[in-house]
Amino acid sequence: MTDTMRAGLCVEPGSFVLTDRPLPQAAPEGWVLVDIAVAGLCGTDYHIFEGKHPYLQYPRVIGHELSGRVTAAGHGFAAGQLVVINPYIACGTCHACQRGKPNACMNIGVLGVHRDGGMCARIAVPAGNLIDAQGLSPHHAALVEFLAIGAHAVRRGEVGATDRVLVTGAGPIGIGAALFARAMGAEVHLLDTSAQRLQAAGRLGFQHLHGSVTDSFDVVMDATGNPKAMEAGFAHVAHGGTYVLVSVVKDDLTFNDAEFHKREMRLIGSRNALAVDFQTVLAALRSGEVEGDALISARLPLADLPRRIGELAADRGGIIKAVVEIAP
Repeated sequence: MTDTMRAGLCVEPGSFVLTDRPLPQAAPEGWVLVDIAVAGLCGTDYHIFEGKHPYLQYPRVIGHELSGRVTAAGHGFAAGQLVVINPYIACGTCHACQRGKPNACMNIGVLGVHRDGGMCARIAVPAGNLIDAQGLSPHHAALVEFLAIGAHAVRRGEVGATDRVLVTGAGPIGIGAALFARAMGAEVHLLDTSAQRLQAAGRLGFQHLHGSVTDSFDVVMDATGNPKAMEAGFAHVAHGGTYVLVSVVKDDLTFNDAEFHKREMRLIGSRNALAVDFQTVLAALRSGEVEGDALISARLPLADLPRRIGELAADRGGIIKAVVEIAP
């Protein structure tokens, strides 16, 4: 067995290479080695490549949407067992962790962002960050993390069956939020400037697709990552409604306080996801309520990623999710 592995490293904005790294042979106490099967590419990875991520230091091994197989039995997991990796490594002791919000840990170390990620053959993670994915394919298991962000946003917004919901930004995160809002019985509308993205959403069964809107909605969820769009979203929240900011930007945001108070609007941040959100997604994929294959737009081997990451980042309109096959 080789003692090295290839890892996908973003050296600096615009520079992505495969580099040799030692293959981990042992995990720290309480941690588990996982052989990565499939890694999803998401907006975070593209933003890292483009130099737009607010929390990143280079160089960085990317990859946080991960499925894999447990390398050796331990901590209640069998060797070869398919797992999803929860990439949010929390300290367990800060104020947020003590209040049951490890997704907002004050010392969080997100794989592929604050620490090196899983775009490689093997990685060590805390045992508590592994989630059983038996019953899924490795490709579908790699979808769980990004869908969990959408499920978390829906739960944060307390979306119900009588709500009219607007999701702005029909990229992967927005699609995830729309899927789980629909699962709650809500009437879901999607807003995007990209006709390609709206067409992709239409293929998933969404009917209310808009290039612009003038209506008000009970819940608005922003997944654009665009400051101007985020500010514009305030105007679409109905009186007594809720605005959930899912995307994050470096910029300051402003809004009209009189309008905000007149509507008694709730403004909510939604960050990452919790274990309950991962389980919600796993159940939806296992039952077929969410069709995994319909979300995968492109599959490529790790060897092709340096050549293709730039074009994928530049032309995301028709792609819901691209996945990198490492050892599927």
